[in-house]
Amino acid sequence: MKLVVISALTSVIVSLVGTRWFITLATRHGWAQYVREDGPVTHQTKRGTPQMGGIPILLSAVFGYAFAHAVTLTMPTSSGLLVVFLMLGTGFVGFLDDWRKIRRERSLGLTGREKLVGQALVTLVFVVLATRFARDGLTPASFHISYLRDTWVNLAFAGTGVGLVLLVLWANVIIAGASNGVNLTDGLDGQAAGACVMVFGAYVLIAIWQFNQSCQTALSARCYAVRDPLDLAVLAAAIMGGCFGFLWWNAFPARLFMGDVGSLGLGGALAGLAITSRTELLMVIVGGLFVIVTMSSILQTGYFKLTKRRNGGVGKRLFKMAPLHHHFELVGWEQITITIRFWIVCGLCVGLGLGIFYAEWVAGR
Repeated sequence: MKLVVISALTSVIVSLVGTRWFITLATRHGWAQYVREDGPVTHQTKRGTPQMGGIPILLSAVFGYAFAHAVTLTMPTSSGLLVVFLMLGTGFVGFLDDWRKIRRERSLGLTGREKLVGQALVTLVFVVLATRFARDGLTPASFHISYLRDTWVNLAFAGTGVGLVLLVLWANVIIAGASNGVNLTDGLDGQAAGACVMVFGAYVLIAIWQFNQSCQTALSARCYAVRDPLDLAVLAAAIMGGCFGFLWWNAFPARLFMGDVGSLGLGGALAGLAITSRTELLMVIVGGLFVIVTMSSILQTGYFKLTKRRNGGVGKRLFKMAPLHHHFELVGWEQITITIRFWIVCGLCVGLGLGIFYAEWVAGR
């Protein structure tokens, strides 16, 4: 477990120092946030705040992960490196989005289609590689849809070729959903960063438990068939540490915003951890806050289109504004109040997910 501790502590320290340095750099070069004109009035005071703070988060996580392996003279695993690739790949798509906003001096970056295409390309490479590198009969990713472990649903039921196509489609749903979920949640100071600390912390615990109960070492009917659980814990700890250090500067009032480079990258990392740890559907519970925020935007759009069709072109809104945190802002809640209460919701979702994960193992002993 020394690897996990070293990874987390290194990432926290590098993130704390690196984010402070990045604030100076971003301010000097004018990498500033451009706020939507139709957003809450209180957000106009944030205009000019440096953004792309996800860069120090992701780099701190990679450094912490690499440093832990270097000082312990251990090699990173295929699973860990693939999740790093997915995190940096989806983060790069977010970087392109942020950079276009900066260059155009507008709050609009890549189109939704451009983001999805970029994420799909990264996902394709990730899936193809994750179904290789077998060790002891296990590859980083599985053709089975997973919940607390692989289920009976096998996407390769009609052959490996068809299974690979279906797995790419399924992985696209997971990765795009997680990336955009974190992205939508990143609307208030510290909200997404604080939630990510809890969610990635949960995956540290899940992966450590899977390592202790691995089918390669534990003689148990409920062991976990995961290729590299300990290395996934090391990486999750590094990402958690990066978010911790960033949160120091991103908490209200934020001196730096995460940007899409951070939110899409962290969402990609979360999806990658879920796929490689065989907990794809459990991620929906552990990351329940991201699901709630995403659903609020989907419901808002769907309700508006439905009522517009029924009312002769005049649509109605289910919420005052979506995503959900903006609705509460317009109701009159203070930003810090919304953030803390959303953190509480996130903590409840994480607790529920961990409880279900452990309860399944206890019941099957």
